[in-house]
Amino acid sequence: MKKLKYCLLIILFTFTSACVYQANVAQGNFIEDKYLDQVEVGMTRNQVRFLLGTPMIDDPFHENRWDYVYYLTIGRDKAFIKKWVSILFVNNKVSNIDRDLKLNPSL
Repeated sequence: MKKLKYCLLIILFTFTSACVYQANVAQGNFIEDKYLDQVEVGMTRNQVRFLLGTPMIDDPFHENRWDYVYYLTIGRDKAFIKKWVSILFVNNKVSNIDRDLKLNPSL
C-alpha cells in the first residue's frame, strides 16, 4: 500500500513540474508608431524625449546618437517582438532617424 502511495506521489510531482508558468519578458522602451511618426528632422532632444521617452542607450562615447530598443518574449512560445530605432543628432537637432534596424537574431 505504501509503495502505491509513493508511486502516485512521484507521478503527481512529475506531471505538475512540467506545468511551470513562464512569464512574459519585456525589455526596453515600447515605442508606438504614432509617436515615432511625429519625430521629424530638426526637432530638439527635449522634443524627442517628450515623444519617445528616455532612450534605452545613451552612450557617452556617441553623444549624438540615441537608441531605443524593445524586446518582448511571450512565455514559452517562440513568439517575440524586436524593435530598434536609432536617432542621430547634429547641433542638438535630429539629423537622421533609422527605423526597423535589425537586432541580433540570437537575442
